[in-house]
Amino acid sequence: MPYERKVIDIGAIQAQQDICSQIFDKVTADGRRPLAMVDTYGCQQNEADSEKLRGYLAMMGYGFTQDEFQADVIVVNTCAVREHAEMRVLGNVGALNHSKKARPGQIIAVCGCMVQQEHMAQKLKQSYPVVDLVFGPHELWRFPELLLQVMTKHKRVFATEKNDGVVAEGIPNKRDSGVKAWLSIMYGCNNFCSYCVVPYVRGRERSRRPEDVVAEAKELVAAGYKEITLLGQNVNSYGRDLGLDVDFSDLIRMINDIPGDFLIRFMTSHPKDATEKLFKTMAECEKCAHQLHLPVQAGNDRILKVMNRGYTSEKYLAQVALARKYMPDLVLTTDIIVGFPNESEEEFEDTIKLVEQVRYDAMFTFIYSKRVGTPAAAMPDPYTREDKQRHFDRLTEVANRISGEKHKEYEGKTLRVLVDGETGRDEYNLSSRTNGGRLVHLKGDKALIGRFVDVKITASNTWALYGEVVK
Repeated sequence: MPYERKVIDIGAIQAQQDICSQIFDKVTADGRRPLAMVDTYGCQQNEADSEKLRGYLAMMGYGFTQDEFQADVIVVNTCAVREHAEMRVLGNVGALNHSKKARPGQIIAVCGCMVQQEHMAQKLKQSYPVVDLVFGPHELWRFPELLLQVMTKHKRVFATEKNDGVVAEGIPNKRDSGVKAWLSIMYGCNNFCSYCVVPYVRGRERSRRPEDVVAEAKELVAAGYKEITLLGQNVNSYGRDLGLDVDFSDLIRMINDIPGDFLIRFMTSHPKDATEKLFKTMAECEKCAHQLHLPVQAGNDRILKVMNRGYTSEKYLAQVALARKYMPDLVLTTDIIVGFPNESEEEFEDTIKLVEQVRYDAMFTFIYSKRVGTPAAAMPDPYTREDKQRHFDRLTEVANRISGEKHKEYEGKTLRVLVDGETGRDEYNLSSRTNGGRLVHLKGDKALIGRFVDVKITASNTWALYGEVVK
């Protein structure tokens, strides 16, 4: 059942912007421009959240640095999907003792998914006195208010209460790139896969209103952005909580109708909700990339059921066949978890068989990471880390072989790509992406950045294509 959406009143956002003005007066009073550092871990949604944090900080008068010893404010935006990410965060936060000793007035904030877990918030409170401010994803909209409390009361502030989440419009954005933009269309997740902590830390699904999404997309196109990636934990669920009879496919068509030369991408698409209507929409909308990230997670039906994924391998393969029927040039990528609790050798072999059958263009593979509070964390697991590593290495070998073979097929072809940045290398100094999201290294003038160009593919390897601009 959809829960009641909590929408933050635009007046409350204006109040936060007024606080930004107060902080601006406070931190620029001595005539010096203060600096802030935002360090981001995890998914694209976290990247989008960090753009809002930077938007607020810019309104407060801060410039930006990547040097913690130059920063007056450091914000660490965290991830909770895997233990490795949390350990990295904790190690790096602990190391900030050095910068804080060098700059005693430095304010250190830790936010994001990791701190929405009660045990992690407590760990920061008890073991990391270097941290001044801790807040979860649901409190991002009032970051200025929380920061001002730290500045004026000189006490640590913790805002990590459990919350189903909110929708807040009007938060300023400061994006790093002028070419590619993240555009969040919804937040949270209702799926409760047995291994995943996301619904517990990001709350229930809540969609932005289509007119707000389209208005932001129009602003991005007017500002010259050439690639817009629509973000949600499960974009296929978009609109279900709005009662407006507008679904994700309808939203793609609305954005496709915006005049201009740009690409629409999206992630992530949950297989249980991927429909023929979506595939048909992707095929018919000329601005929608023929790229689909469709996480399968496992190829064995028992494992999929215990994961609470909501589909079988047969249904998944039928969806792949249908998507490729509508888009023969579809570039398909996926996520796979190796070593889920009690996954046997035979069940792992089912995953290998599925991968060989689908032949993904690229795969993101992970060894299962136990997450506190999820059902999978309590499941028996007789297999060792060495068993799981062996399976992981085998899967990676298969994935890399297939990716290399598929990339080889591009050689000699001419493709339209979006040049999106510099590589820092001499021989191939520019990076670009095909319609299907494949990385292409080029040699050319950096004036090409932000432009669509035709490129002849001359070489390839497992991870990238190499090409030359067609004059």
